[in-house]
Amino acid sequence: MKFTLQAQDKLSRARAGEIETAHGTIKTPIFMPVGTAGTVKAVHQHELVNDIQAQIILGNTYHLYLRPGLDVLNKAGGLHKFINWDRPILTDSGGYQVYSLTEVRKIREEGVTFRSHIDGSKHLFTPENVMDTQRVIGADIIMAFDECTPYPCDYRYARRSLDMTHRWLKRCCDRFDSTEPLYGYDQTLFPIVQGSVYKDLREKSAETIASFNREGNAIGGLSVGEPAEEMYAMTEVVTNILPKEKPRYLMGVGTPVNILENIALGIDMFDCVMPTRNARNGMLFTQNGIINIKNEKWKDDFSPIEAESDLLVDQIHTKAYLRHLIRSQEILGAQIASLHNLHFYLWLVNQAREKIIDGTFYDWKNKMVKILGQRL
Repeated sequence: MKFTLQAQDKLSRARAGEIETAHGTIKTPIFMPVGTAGTVKAVHQHELVNDIQAQIILGNTYHLYLRPGLDVLNKAGGLHKFINWDRPILTDSGGYQVYSLTEVRKIREEGVTFRSHIDGSKHLFTPENVMDTQRVIGADIIMAFDECTPYPCDYRYARRSLDMTHRWLKRCCDRFDSTEPLYGYDQTLFPIVQGSVYKDLREKSAETIASFNREGNAIGGLSVGEPAEEMYAMTEVVTNILPKEKPRYLMGVGTPVNILENIALGIDMFDCVMPTRNARNGMLFTQNGIINIKNEKWKDDFSPIEAESDLLVDQIHTKAYLRHLIRSQEILGAQIASLHNLHFYLWLVNQAREKIIDGTFYDWKNKMVKILGQRL
């Protein structure tokens, strides 16, 4: 993997770049649609390419390990071939999913034992077997196995967890570096900065992660319930330390406003289930603010879903029709709304990239933040 920095904003830390992978080039800043179990919910792969123009999507190690299972993925030749996707893929290591199974998991130095949310069967994730699993899945960018701490989190717990995450990272790197990719192309391992909302722990973690000298770095454990100001403060602490010449990935973030503010702090890569999850519940993100399409005010609004958008479904369907579909729980409603939100997110990061390159990002960002957070 190769990262090239192409432009830097003069009034913030926002930057534009390119990440070259075996499955194509990613222009940053980028938003990555979440395809947890080998599908971005309610969206076809050809729509991801042609309508949303997604450059990279996510898969999840925990979910893919349980279903369809490693045997199927190996026989298919990896996740790319299994889902018929020839662009880059990133896999989350499953650390976050295991963290969310609080009632059915035990964390020890060896790894994490947990019970499947599907059938209750017992499993063990270790730094080593998570690397092996991500070799089988075959993503271009894979994540280290870490512990994602909850919010709020006791300082002593956060410190102990952080130290273990760093020991686990050493084991991940050793296993990754002593094994080969399975499908004839290179994979890249990103470590993850943790430390909850404690400045000294975040600094310590960022310095430790940087010392491993991998091709890119991630920031985890934010967007887990803490106030946005805490997220921005911790991101700033970490981006001060992580090397500028490598891509920085802020995991699980977030709203359009969160994304713009974190781009301004020097983040290059984002993912979040919000655009698809909120779409299925009738929340649309638009260039003019947030629409709850279930509201009565859209009942007989026969204007396009978003007139400014160049997405086909935004132009040919009305707000009234989409409201009817969502309220009737028609599958097409979830499909249209998901397409709309993902297209908007990709439009937003592409706009940010253009503004960084032409030198107008800072003022544009400040203007957009005021608009995008308002409810219509």
